[in-house]
Amino acid sequence: MQIIQYPREFHIRIGFNNFRTRNLTAIQALSSRRFDPVKKLWIAPIHVSNEVLDLVKTHRAELIVVEKHNAVEITDLPELPTLDFELPLHHPNGFGFRPYQSKGVAQGLLLKRFINGDEQGLGKTLQAIGTLHGGNLQGEKTFPCLVVCPSSTKINWQREWNQWAGKKAIILDDKNKSTWHRFYEMGLADVFIVNYESLKKFFVDYMPPKGRMRNSMDIKLNERAGLFKSVIIDESHRCKDTKTQQTKLALRIAMGKEWRILLTGTPVVNKPIDLFSQLAIMGRLNEFGGAKGFKMRYCEGGYGASNLKELNFLLNKYCFFRREKKDVAKDLPEKQRQTILCDITTRTDYNKAKNQFVKYLEEQGCSDKEILKKLRGEIMVKMGELKRISALGKLAEVKEFINEVLDSGEKLIVFCSLHAIVDAVLKEFPHAVTLTGRDNMDVKQLNIDAFQRNPDVKLIVCNIKAAGVGITLTASSRVAFIEYPWTYADCVQCEDRAHRIGQKNNVMCTYFLGQNTIDEQLFEMIQSKAETANAITGATDEMKTDFIDKVLDLFKN
Repeated sequence: MQIIQYPREFHIRIGFNNFRTRNLTAIQALSSRRFDPVKKLWIAPIHVSNEVLDLVKTHRAELIVVEKHNAVEITDLPELPTLDFELPLHHPNGFGFRPYQSKGVAQGLLLKRFINGDEQGLGKTLQAIGTLHGGNLQGEKTFPCLVVCPSSTKINWQREWNQWAGKKAIILDDKNKSTWHRFYEMGLADVFIVNYESLKKFFVDYMPPKGRMRNSMDIKLNERAGLFKSVIIDESHRCKDTKTQQTKLALRIAMGKEWRILLTGTPVVNKPIDLFSQLAIMGRLNEFGGAKGFKMRYCEGGYGASNLKELNFLLNKYCFFRREKKDVAKDLPEKQRQTILCDITTRTDYNKAKNQFVKYLEEQGCSDKEILKKLRGEIMVKMGELKRISALGKLAEVKEFINEVLDSGEKLIVFCSLHAIVDAVLKEFPHAVTLTGRDNMDVKQLNIDAFQRNPDVKLIVCNIKAAGVGITLTASSRVAFIEYPWTYADCVQCEDRAHRIGQKNNVMCTYFLGQNTIDEQLFEMIQSKAETANAITGATDEMKTDFIDKVLDLFKN
């Protein structure tokens, strides 16, 4: 039971636990009280204070006294600063920060402990890398750095560090569990990447049994965790619940670090209390009245929401910034692409199929062009099997990605080739609508209309052949490919279901690639054929043949 004492009344909440019936009986016994169905709490007037305060003793109620709080004066905030020095980047394509990203880096260098709340697709990863890289160039101690992220983004973080800052990044795994710190000591790595679920494995020497932990300080960390000078918490809204193990570990590991960067497009999922643990991880609660002050001033004791304009002002003043696509539209291209490399869960099956394919090529003598031409159809089937196994192995990381997008409030278009993959996605997301060859015309149109017009329909799962042309899905600016076509032109056709007249935002297209699988080679070839695909109309068959030849060369080598 929680009792909040205001100057003129008490607000009383009871939880859904073993004491609910007893506590409810006690509240109903008060000489004056009423139930507020909106706030879902009991309200008692101040003149029954003796009765209410007795509950603190007899029912072990938590008492919170709301002290008088002078409102914060809300003033105009300055614009984000611009970088006042040259920050070299190493991107192979030669482009660097967009103007708004440069401002994000500059603000990060000033704040050091902050949340970058930019909308998804605006490059929070690059800004975080730029901030720590820039701080290092200015003489700050920002390395070694620990990146805590969802498992689906570990490989991407590794590539981005190397690509942009020229920093060697290592993903923590069982092979380097006891030796990872040596890589830093020997100058072989500056960045270490770990997923949330593995924090305990790599950094904890002792954790109290369940129910025995009073706070995160009861966790004893391995002394190697003290090596880090900076911590990046990606998708930090995953730490919104103070009771979860991953939140306590993130808080404990980040404690005392001068540089703490949190990245999330959805810092508040439900109520202001979602910010509590994120502010604690940054060491910023004192700017908001401390733990108790924050809960009372902005969360109505932890369950509600109040003084939100003031909260927004203080966040932006001390430790937060956010830009949306509509704010920086002039800085964005109409369409962006990103790839996510997945460590597939079907590795054993994939390697077995790959070895059988290589053996088949050797036995058929596929160096002979005439034999190769006759067997082309059978070879395509075997390649398709490799793609299928890779696609199944990507589903765990795809699930994480879909949840992140949907939790942010955005809609998402997912493209697949095989019905088995469509069915696997639908099993995880049964409320999604579909556009596949199994849907008749009436069902397809109903599903398109639902996705376009119904705000509650967030996900549409499409078969590439059935939905790749002729339809409009501009309700979403996010497109994801679990599988993808053979040609660049067909990829563009699928992307353009969202990127067409009526689209108000830039479109972000995400391609999932199985690491060390046929996916990587095919996607590289798709990109290399971009100019050809744009120049030649109806060249699908010719290009597919070309792909087969090149992939065969890879397998034969």
